[in-house]
Amino acid sequence: MAAELTAHQLIAQHRPTLDQALEAIRTRAYWSPHPEHPKAYGENGSLGMAEGKAAFDALLGTRLDLGQPGTDDWVGGEVSPYGIELGVTYPHADIDVLLPAMRAGQRAWRDAGAEIRAAVCLEILKRISDRTHEFAHAVMHTSGQAFMMAFQAGGPHAQDRGLEAVAYAYVEQVRTPDTAEWSKPQGKRDPLALTKQFTPVPRGIALMIGCNTFPTWNGYPGLFASLATGNAVLVKPHPRAVLPLALTVQVAREVLAEAGFDPNLVALAAERPGEGIAKTLATRPEIRIVDYTGSTAFGDWLETNARQAQVYTEKAGVNTVIVESTADYKGMLSNLAFSLSLYSGQMCTTPQNLLIPREGISTDEGHKSYDEVTADLAKSVGGLLGDDARANALLGAIVNPDVKARLEAAAGLGEVALPSRQIENPEFPGAVVRSPLIVKLDGARKYWENAADGDDEAAYMSECFGPVSFAVAVDSAADAVELLRRTTRDKGAMTVGAYTTDEAFEREVQEACLEECAQLSLNLTGGVYVNQTAAFSDFHGSGGNGAANAALCDGAFVANRFRVIEVRREA
Repeated sequence: MAAELTAHQLIAQHRPTLDQALEAIRTRAYWSPHPEHPKAYGENGSLGMAEGKAAFDALLGTRLDLGQPGTDDWVGGEVSPYGIELGVTYPHADIDVLLPAMRAGQRAWRDAGAEIRAAVCLEILKRISDRTHEFAHAVMHTSGQAFMMAFQAGGPHAQDRGLEAVAYAYVEQVRTPDTAEWSKPQGKRDPLALTKQFTPVPRGIALMIGCNTFPTWNGYPGLFASLATGNAVLVKPHPRAVLPLALTVQVAREVLAEAGFDPNLVALAAERPGEGIAKTLATRPEIRIVDYTGSTAFGDWLETNARQAQVYTEKAGVNTVIVESTADYKGMLSNLAFSLSLYSGQMCTTPQNLLIPREGISTDEGHKSYDEVTADLAKSVGGLLGDDARANALLGAIVNPDVKARLEAAAGLGEVALPSRQIENPEFPGAVVRSPLIVKLDGARKYWENAADGDDEAAYMSECFGPVSFAVAVDSAADAVELLRRTTRDKGAMTVGAYTTDEAFEREVQEACLEECAQLSLNLTGGVYVNQTAAFSDFHGSGGNGAANAALCDGAFVANRFRVIEVRREA
């Protein structure tokens, strides 16, 4: 089958999905083409539950040969947070060979145009979707997410974020017409006439640096935004979470080749233990775009040193929830308990600081003191996780020893309102499973005017990534807003939450978030949680505070991945 025919077949197949995605980002309404329920798979070429598990098991202990050039070694070493050695090895690349090979295919990819590139990207996502059960196990056993979360967040939700990026990329590229006829009147003389041609031109090779906790969810936006705008993409996974992104690269290379393009437009850069190739890659002159999710320290380093590249970072922040009052006390406690427990708090959006007036709050159950609110929240978390089977399904496993060490150290920072308990996982005895810890701290004005007066500020003004939250007593609701402002300004925030029945106070919190560029959720008491965002509707991060310099996903996330080059000719 001719490559051109194949490409146009892909357009015919995927244009309806692209059009629906374009409508979804315009209206911000709910939409997803990727089913969230495991039982939705198993027909029309997709792998069912048993087939997906078997496909994952078949990968263990194998060599994943991607057929990419420059392979000089085979590397691996992933160990599941659930205690399983994956034993998969991946190609280690001679970058001086691989990067020129990646550049070779960019001309044809550029010339294909925005619509064909979008269709190819959607075919890649479709084939990944068909293997969602296989990918779910790969995400579970590299991130430590419980299976259902790995299935949803690592599967359909990640695929939604990838498709969202493709839609935004398409919009920005077709904003300028391909050609224009230009005529300027000259009075009695003939008009000046030009034919103008406009071509979206990629920046070059994009480097996507993956994270350990959400390799696909955080990785797909940058990967597909760069690919859809004509750039080749080099995928550098976190060394503890290679498999999900290696499988992604495998699928992408297969689709590109079948559509008549160079498969080397997408390649993998796996590393030897301790090699630390991200810095080397990020500063190579061929790398013109960098996408990164991870620590603030390395994100800051990239922003400072990868000067030849457009750098998009999602780093760390201190997420805050203000509890001023509520009309649904039980609903508030239940919602917060779930938010603190999901994936053991190992999400960049998990609340950390709960700011509660020391004189207490008004509720539909009457006045509640600071101590009562803190005790009731601890009781709600304990009730949610009281059954070990349910606890394992919500908490997953601690992703690495650093999280466990932070959790253990945090217990000494103040009065413990809820101790963390060890939970056994009978299916995976090697898993490290811990319930959330809640520590009471004093946010009195003296602490945040002079940190030398105590250690409380040092604790709540720093991110403590993992299942740790601080119930911070503040002098008043107004002080809570000021502390929110300062925390967001100094440390950044991916999310902010607030509970209030006072319209004036709600406006005050909203104004603080607008000025500090923080995404706000108000009075969540049902099945929507502050640490979850929906593709096509919610923005993940804002790009306006220190937690991230970009948002997933908006026009700014894609528009600078290409430039429009003009060719003028006399008509």
